[in-house]
Amino acid sequence: MSVRKDEPQGIGEVLQQFTKVNKLEPGLDNVKVEDLWAKLLGPGVQAYTESVRLSSDTLYVGLTSSVLREELSYGKDNIIAMLNEGLQKNCIKKLVLR
Repeated sequence: MSVRKDEPQGIGEVLQQFTKVNKLEPGLDNVKVEDLWAKLLGPGVQAYTESVRLSSDTLYVGLTSSVLREELSYGKDNIIAMLNEGLQKNCIKKLVLR
C-alpha cells in the first residue's frame, strides 16, 4: 500500500484496498451479517436471537425458541439467499440454527 499513484483515488477505493491488504474482510462480513439478520428477519425473530456468528462459509445462529428454530429451518435456503444478496457476495453456504 506504500505505492504512490499519479492519479487521485476515491476514499471508497482506498478503503477497499486497505481492508484487502490487512485481511479485515471476514470481520467486516461478520458485523454486516449481524446487522442484516436483524434487518431482514425483523424484530420478532431478533427478540429470540442470542447470537449470530459467521465462521468461514457457515453462519451460526443461536435462538432461544425451539419453535422458531424449527420454523426457520424450513426456509434456510431462502434466508441464505437473502443474506448473500444483502452482503453482495456469496460468502454464506450453510446455515446452522442452534
